[in-house]
Amino acid sequence: MAQSEALKTPLSYKDIRGVPVSYPDNDAIDGLERAVIMSLSFRGDAIAEINKVLKEHPDFIMGWLFKAGWLTQAMETRIYPLMVKSLDEAEKRIGSANERERGHFEAVKAWVAGDFYGAVQKWEAVLTLYPMDLLALELIHYTMVLLGDVPGQRDVVARVFNLWDESIPGYEFVLGFYSFGLEENRDFSRAEELARQALAIRPDNPYAVHTVSHVMEMRGRQAGGIRFMKERSALWGTSNFANHLWWHTGLYHLDLEQYDEVYSIFDTHLDSRNKDGHRYEELDAAALLWRMNLVGQDSGDRWTHLANKWEPAAQDTLYAFNDVHAMLTFVSDDRKDAQAALLSANERYLENASDANTAMTREIGLPFCLAMQDFKNENYAACVDRLLPVRYMTHRLGGSFAQRDIIGWTLLEAALRAKQFDLALALANERTGTKDTSVQNWRAVARAFKGLNDHGNADRATARAQALIAA
Repeated sequence: MAQSEALKTPLSYKDIRGVPVSYPDNDAIDGLERAVIMSLSFRGDAIAEINKVLKEHPDFIMGWLFKAGWLTQAMETRIYPLMVKSLDEAEKRIGSANERERGHFEAVKAWVAGDFYGAVQKWEAVLTLYPMDLLALELIHYTMVLLGDVPGQRDVVARVFNLWDESIPGYEFVLGFYSFGLEENRDFSRAEELARQALAIRPDNPYAVHTVSHVMEMRGRQAGGIRFMKERSALWGTSNFANHLWWHTGLYHLDLEQYDEVYSIFDTHLDSRNKDGHRYEELDAAALLWRMNLVGQDSGDRWTHLANKWEPAAQDTLYAFNDVHAMLTFVSDDRKDAQAALLSANERYLENASDANTAMTREIGLPFCLAMQDFKNENYAACVDRLLPVRYMTHRLGGSFAQRDIIGWTLLEAALRAKQFDLALALANERTGTKDTSVQNWRAVARAFKGLNDHGNADRATARAQALIAA
């Protein structure tokens, strides 16, 4: 075959990492790469970028598949029509697709049908054949975070990690994925090492910053966490992930009872009044305010503005993790109609649905929503009864350990307020066992001992908390 004829063969076209692309145009492939890097680096608008490519190259099937695949991560009902339309456009061109592209198509098709776990398996099949498919790796890893598959977040990267090195474009993002998976599996030292290696390659990599912030949160390195985040805030603060990283920074201040700093972060970076209303931003805002209320801080009218953003999504039933954060706002702003609408929608959903979110809702989402109502209504014993049986199952809700800790913290506070001091002491001891530098954890220990009339141990726990603040 002549060289000119070989160049026209679709299989001869590859992306920058050598992964085959069926569409025979390098400009389109380069445009896809720009969009993928935007998604990985949380910079710019990846959908707008791929739209520009598709306007010029409407038959570029991998462009449509990127668009549909990236939209899966939004987990918002309002996104679904656009995701389905993109998948439909890909299907029109599936006859010219290669094996890798057909795999991506089948994965998104499974996702649209509500089979999130099936989607992961199909993306995993793609990655097995094409270990340099950075898009497949990205979508699998992020989906496993959404689904709370803790071992999978690490192991999907481990399967291909030894095949990558710094000479391959995008290696820093692979390091970021692996580091976060290691952190969630409590391999903190290696997680931090790989995250800092990723930052040495790309200092503005928000996901690697994210791993370090998690390591410091889980290890109780609050002062170091504050310093690390603020020293690098000029790099990550302009990214599309900044909202979540500010949330992490707020957690350090909260743990040290620096409440003015927490509200300063909220009002400057998390307040959603002047934002478009993306769920990820509002998740963080609701989660931080609830924690502040657990420690007795008044949030003023902040809940009202946040609940206004959540109320249109009260009956989505798409993702239990979203529903519980919506409920946080409805309960906190005393919106009984919105609470009833959310609960009713979820109950109807559980009667008829069989998708991947069903178990998440039934096992964790709905019990936590009801527990929040109990807590707000001061039915603290009922709140304990709902949460105690599921406290070791919360990974099924999705998200990270740091995010799901809101459930354990609510359970502990409910036990204290229900005057179940033996249980409260046990729960507080659990928390100091994993993070003994937390002022809040030692405050809880002190309150439990005080409730048991053990004033000596209560005083010692209080002294520990005060020493941590002073340090």
